[in-house]
Amino acid sequence: MLSRRNFLTAAVGVAAATGLAACAKEDGTSSGSAGSASKAITLGFSQVGSESGWRTANSDSVKSAAKDAGYTLKFSDAQQKQENQISAIRNYIAQKVDVIAFSPVVVTGWDAVLKEAKAAKIPVVLTDRSVETSDDSLYVTLVGSDFTDEGRRAAKILEKVLEKAGHKGAVKIAQLEGTTGAAPAIERAKGFKEVMDADHADDWKVVVSQTGDFTRAGGKQVMAAFLQSNPDINVLFAHNDDMAIGAIQSIEAAGKKPGKDILIVSIDGVKDGFVAMSEGKINAIVECNPLLGPQLMEVVKKVKDGETVERWIKTKESDFMQDQAKDALPTRKY
Repeated sequence: MLSRRNFLTAAVGVAAATGLAACAKEDGTSSGSAGSASKAITLGFSQVGSESGWRTANSDSVKSAAKDAGYTLKFSDAQQKQENQISAIRNYIAQKVDVIAFSPVVVTGWDAVLKEAKAAKIPVVLTDRSVETSDDSLYVTLVGSDFTDEGRRAAKILEKVLEKAGHKGAVKIAQLEGTTGAAPAIERAKGFKEVMDADHADDWKVVVSQTGDFTRAGGKQVMAAFLQSNPDINVLFAHNDDMAIGAIQSIEAAGKKPGKDILIVSIDGVKDGFVAMSEGKINAIVECNPLLGPQLMEVVKKVKDGETVERWIKTKESDFMQDQAKDALPTRKY
């Protein structure tokens, strides 16, 4: 577990990022104070949903940053359904917004609507998650994290967790995956497996793996099933904190101690995740910064002005997690 000093520092930072859940439909428009921009940019943004604390903080960051930038924001919540996002993007095209941004529910199935945006000469920016397309020119850039590296770091920090716990013998891992077909689910699993196959082929094994859709309810339900079919699980790797928190409820209901009988590593860094870690129920968390709003607004302005931007703009890691990394995580460069 992390030191109390590092936990408190992290908890303060994450608490500031946490807010109310995103609306389940299009919010309409919002803008900053008059005169904050000589010509207001209209941004159409389609969010995945409001499935987790991370997503809530991400939505709040986008809304706040758009207001601060003086942009008119048209915000819609897809409720984790690709068809809702496609409909929202088509609506933005019809409204002739200046820029479209969205965090795609899944990786595939976007070519048709992206071609429509390109034909309408409306640039598209991806946030948080990537897509697979037949034509890379269909979107301008991606503002987001390296999910594969997050998976690698989760495996590396598990090494430290096992060492600290004095664990000997086979490591039987249950994996709670994110939404099937979503970039973070695919890439976090890939990165974790890379390290496991390279360094722990003889002693680590993922004995069961299933999607919990990035939700607490999903994590609770799937973990209960895991414990029924594989009662000897001794490690849980959750693709996000919310699923880990849901899983904790099922672990406790089964008469086991989370963080001791079953060691838990997750990804995100939301407030409730750090609370669980302070209680010893989650052993370690790898950060994925949700505060993409300011970076997104900078990119939107550059795109609108016709400036060249990088193909992939990595999320800025926060200072408190850099501090934490010194004691808890492998050395990282920022």
